[in-house]
Amino acid sequence: MNLMKMTAIELGRKIKKREVSVTEAVTAALDAAERKEPQLNSFVTIDRDGARKQAGIVQKRLDEGEIDNPLAGVPVAVKDNMCTKGLLTTCSSKILYNFIPTYTAQAVLSLEQAGAVVIGKTNMDEFAMGSTTETSAFGETKNPWNLSHVPGGSSGGSCAAVAAGECTYALGSDTGGSIRQPSSFCGVTGLKPTYGTVSRYGLIAYGSSLDQIGPVAKDIADCAAILETIASYDKKDSTSIRRDDYKFTEALIDDVKGMKIGIPGDYFGEGLDEDVKNAVLKAAERLKEKGAIVEEFDLSLVPYAIPAYYIIACAEASSNLARFDGVKYGYRAKEYEGLHNMYKKSRSEGFGAEAKRRIMLGSFVLSSGYYDAYYLKALRTKALIKQAFDRAFEKYDVILGPTAPATAPKLGESLSDPIQMYLGDIYTISVNLAGLPAVSLPCGKDRAGLPIGLQLIGDCFQEKKIIRAAYAFEQTRNYAYSPFAEV
Repeated sequence: MNLMKMTAIELGRKIKKREVSVTEAVTAALDAAERKEPQLNSFVTIDRDGARKQAGIVQKRLDEGEIDNPLAGVPVAVKDNMCTKGLLTTCSSKILYNFIPTYTAQAVLSLEQAGAVVIGKTNMDEFAMGSTTETSAFGETKNPWNLSHVPGGSSGGSCAAVAAGECTYALGSDTGGSIRQPSSFCGVTGLKPTYGTVSRYGLIAYGSSLDQIGPVAKDIADCAAILETIASYDKKDSTSIRRDDYKFTEALIDDVKGMKIGIPGDYFGEGLDEDVKNAVLKAAERLKEKGAIVEEFDLSLVPYAIPAYYIIACAEASSNLARFDGVKYGYRAKEYEGLHNMYKKSRSEGFGAEAKRRIMLGSFVLSSGYYDAYYLKALRTKALIKQAFDRAFEKYDVILGPTAPATAPKLGESLSDPIQMYLGDIYTISVNLAGLPAVSLPCGKDRAGLPIGLQLIGDCFQEKKIIRAAYAFEQTRNYAYSPFAEV
């Protein structure tokens, strides 16, 4: 019995029935990770001792009837930009190579309180800046479907780990598609909740107005259960929102009769791979056959999303990353003359090329001569994009489209052309600019056998609608395991 081929809910059910012990489940994940890591590099840190110790504690809590969560005892991996008390947290950057936090991020804490066991921290693009997980200071992660391709990013380690069967599910963070795009590339399901639904306390910030933690799993049922566990109001996070309804699993209904689904014509123009287009339109047809009303519409403003996003995200990053200066924690240059020289050398040596590029771009757009011309204009564009979505959701329950314009590129292809890499986010970033929920789920493969992702976008606080549509679509096809999940 391969425990790592089970969904989180299936494994949780077996643990609850005492058919599998928590230690057995956690050991299966740790063994799978250690066996596959030399080829994949999905993890920065595997916490074997800590996970086995935690497994014993959770088993005791289960035996005493202390916890009753569907995820209790199920092993989870956490993206390495979420603080974990006593466990190395690096953001895959040299500048945080030795940082061990004194507290745990609220989302991770919520999982631990529900009985989940953290087995390690996953690799990512440095400070979540990238779309391929190639900008990590700890080496690139490889795609479990084809080792010569990228897994996507920045949550590439989390998505690759789930797709390869190194863990049952994982947490990622999404600033401009960083959960959904690698989920698409790795053939797993990734959910980005409405901004403010999951606490950002303990998430090391990239773009504070855009970042959101979310689940990565094999299917939408797992994602709904995980989101139900991690979503809550948190007074420690000033952007956290108190919601009336957190029962996301109630939306797992195979019924889309009468649901209005809009397909933006702007998403199907130039630059979209033919295999991706066909798979996504076929998925729309499946939902139509199940009774959904599917029609095309004009979303507008799509070409403006990328420049607006990168100006806002980089501006926020230049401010957020100013704290990494070699003074209190992290990397400090060995040789320097005076305080300012120490800042300069520590940051020059500690940050990678992509992080430096975005910090400089952000500092430029916030400088006195360019603030109005770039940053304020980007904020106005962000407001217009939100208005365009508001108009669309007056008519439609869900917006359907591709997650990414193409399947996973080969390793090394994207880094040589950063602009092309940025353009790969065209279908995901407007969701973050508008603070909306969205999910990516597998809907087929291209002619090279690489997974294709279907994206479903909902209005603010309407996760249940996209979960329902995703669940109905999932009933039309079986989950496809990557070659690595079979090993």
